[in-house]
Amino acid sequence: MTENNPTPTPRAVAHPKPATAPIAPVDDSQAAHAATFGRVDSERNVWLKEADGSERIVGQYAVDGSEKEAMDLYVRRFLDLQAQVALLETRISHISPEEARQSLKALQEQLVEPAVIGDVAALKERAAKLEILAEERKQIVAAERKAAKEQALAERTAIVERAEEIADQNPAQTHWKNSRQELSDLLDAWKNAQRNGARIDRPAEEDLWKRFSSARTKFDRHRRQYFSERDAAVKQTVTRKEELIAEAEELSTSTEWGPTAARYRELMDAWKAAGRSIKKEDDRLWERFRTAQQVFFDARTAHNSALDEEFGANLQAKLALLEEAEKLLPISDVEYAKEQIRSIGERWDAIGRVPRGDVARTEGRLRDIEHAIRDAESELWRKSDPEKEERTNGMAAQLQALIAELEIEIAQAQAAGNEKKVKELTASLEARKTWLAAVLAE
Repeated sequence: MTENNPTPTPRAVAHPKPATAPIAPVDDSQAAHAATFGRVDSERNVWLKEADGSERIVGQYAVDGSEKEAMDLYVRRFLDLQAQVALLETRISHISPEEARQSLKALQEQLVEPAVIGDVAALKERAAKLEILAEERKQIVAAERKAAKEQALAERTAIVERAEEIADQNPAQTHWKNSRQELSDLLDAWKNAQRNGARIDRPAEEDLWKRFSSARTKFDRHRRQYFSERDAAVKQTVTRKEELIAEAEELSTSTEWGPTAARYRELMDAWKAAGRSIKKEDDRLWERFRTAQQVFFDARTAHNSALDEEFGANLQAKLALLEEAEKLLPISDVEYAKEQIRSIGERWDAIGRVPRGDVARTEGRLRDIEHAIRDAESELWRKSDPEKEERTNGMAAQLQALIAELEIEIAQAQAAGNEKKVKELTASLEARKTWLAAVLAE
């Protein structure tokens, strides 16, 4: 029988070429069982007994070889094939479907008409079961890949949606440094998902990437626009503050203390309204503005200090006049008090100014005395006014007459049972009595 691959002879088994890997030891019981599926005839042919009872030649052995050597060779071949099946049985649930398919294909090719001695039918049954397991493994892996693909799609979508949220922020409320860093982190997450995550459909990936790229472009555009507008606003602020500084420096030598101080207050309001620039620049501008103000206010303080020193003697003179005026209290003789306060007022005006810090308290004390004299004069006039007394008596008489009339009308209304009119007349009566009491008290 001619075969595509020449069958090794027992001599070849007896004198093998050096092996590249050690040969696994043979299990004697398995070898003995496998040998029951073969025989050697008188013509040196090696036969395999098939499952249906038929036989086929699997090889021959040389004249100088023995039957045992021939059987051992083909049995070992069977055991090697059996080991491949057993190995694939242990790996079929862990390897990829593609690797399982290739391994099964190679195994099936070897099982077509193998040149071995052993229970080939049993091996074929085990190989058939492996095909079922491989298909189950294929379905499991497909489901896992589908789930991983969906998860990858969800993760990529979340990255894109977060990038779009960042890009859609209100520029006036955006923390640009943190947002830019987060976008960079999202880009790294996208790249990592591309390299290490499950693959998603190319159209979906391209669509998501376009959205992600568009969000980054939008963010960068908003950022450039924001800082461009801010730079313009800062420039405008600096220009405005330079103008305020120029006016403040021009006013710093003014000796018109009141108007200039008022103008400085207006300049300060304008400074606050101008807004802020870059902190370092703003600090520099403020220092110039403050220095210009300080020159003026230091000069005003020095001027006022000199005046206060000059007016110190005036203060002592006015304090002496106050002591003189306060001796008029309490008022016993209004005409005398009026004459004295008039004389004190003339001398007061002749003395001149006092230090600024003492103006309010000295002027206030003098006004209090003047008010006391006027009040005493008013009280005296009220008590001695004959016309007022006449007016009071006349008004009191009128009110008393009106009260008498109301009392009569109330009695008549009560007799008639007119409660509404009684109520109205009673209210009028009480009002007139209150008015009369006030007139008599004057």
